[in-house]
Amino acid sequence: MNSEMLLTVATKNSILVAFLFVGLVVWFSYWLSDRLTHGRLHGSAIAIAFGLLFAYVGGTVTEGSRGIADISLFAGIGILGGAMFRDFAIVATAFGADIEAIKRSGYIGAVSVVLGVVLSFVVGAVVAVLFGYTDPAEISTIGAGAATYIVGPVTGTALGVGSDVVALSIGAGLIKSILVMIATPAVAPLIGLNNPHSAMVYGGLMGTTSGVAAGLAATDPELVPYGAMTATFYTGVGCLLAPSVLFFAVEALLA
Repeated sequence: MNSEMLLTVATKNSILVAFLFVGLVVWFSYWLSDRLTHGRLHGSAIAIAFGLLFAYVGGTVTEGSRGIADISLFAGIGILGGAMFRDFAIVATAFGADIEAIKRSGYIGAVSVVLGVVLSFVVGAVVAVLFGYTDPAEISTIGAGAATYIVGPVTGTALGVGSDVVALSIGAGLIKSILVMIATPAVAPLIGLNNPHSAMVYGGLMGTTSGVAAGLAATDPELVPYGAMTATFYTGVGCLLAPSVLFFAVEALLA
């Protein structure tokens, strides 16, 4: 009886359960990072891997579309993982940036954003063509997914492609995010990623906010706001360019 009552109360307060659950996953991920990799693999990368695993298990068990959030006890996860909290976290992170350092970065920060979007889109589009895709909308959606896992579904929805292609674009974006997250601490000494200027350029070129922020956190936490700021602009620019200018370019090339 007590267990049933506890489960009922927890289900009715699913947002509190979600905070507790996410907190435990993050704590355990950082513990694994320290004990198994001595910090070389950032805790946030492990946490994302756990998140993907839980989403898969939840979707398999419930046969739903929202992963673990389809289980009533964990319904609050759907709120924490929604766009509202994501955007709030990104904006809050950007407030840690020094405006003078941003000014000193000059036009190169803006150029890196546009260049990063175009390069990622081209790579994704080429891979889509190599795998046999011929429809401009589908190629553009996969190319946009190579930019970020947010730009991909936005582009796919705007162009009216099928859900399977949209899911593929999200998968491409997630893989990129994890790769950037893991690779950033390793390449930082090689490319001089040790100051706000280079962090802004790096964030603009890579673009995946979660990957850049986690990677810079493992490199130098003080650089996170700068990389996250240009990476956030990258997402916005990608959402504007991919379903319009870049799609028309792909359509013209395939005509």
